[in-house]
Amino acid sequence: MIKSSIKKSTYEAIYRLLNRVSPLDYDCGELCDAACCTKEKSGTEMGMYLLPGEDKVHDRKDSWLRWSAEDAEDYDFPESWKGKVYFVQCMGPEKCRREIRPMQCRTFPLTPHINDAGELSLVYNDIELPYRCPLIDEEMPLNESFVKATFTVWKHLIRDPFIYDLVKMDSEMREMALTELMDKLGV
Repeated sequence: MIKSSIKKSTYEAIYRLLNRVSPLDYDCGELCDAACCTKEKSGTEMGMYLLPGEDKVHDRKDSWLRWSAEDAEDYDFPESWKGKVYFVQCMGPEKCRREIRPMQCRTFPLTPHINDAGELSLVYNDIELPYRCPLIDEEMPLNESFVKATFTVWKHLIRDPFIYDLVKMDSEMREMALTELMDKLGV
């Protein structure tokens, strides 16, 4: 496993902070019938990679998540990532333990971005999704408390060199895709 500098107690504190906020004043899964958590809605196996060290707050015996350990080198992870990374799949929204759902579930639809000056910001998640997310598609206004808490969390998380490398790599890929699109459009 990739050794994170973030302690279990820190992840627990982050989870508690994010448990107090939500993108909307209600469960956004009500808008799309939990498409991000439901294989039947997306037509694909849904899941996500845990951040380095995030596995410390989860019990692998808990039946609401299916676990696998993957070699980081076999996937699109930063060069610094050597060894195993955990991939988890929720067994359905009805089994979700919201108070301990993974970090990237908690901060969606926002994702961290580091610009060339090294400044952190939040952007809408831009990865290709096998479902429609009304929060992104309709650019729905998000609760300010959610945005602030999400920024605070990512500001802390990127202090870990492995998480920083991941966010920086994703940011560079996002910038490259934007540059290619602008070139293609002649802008």
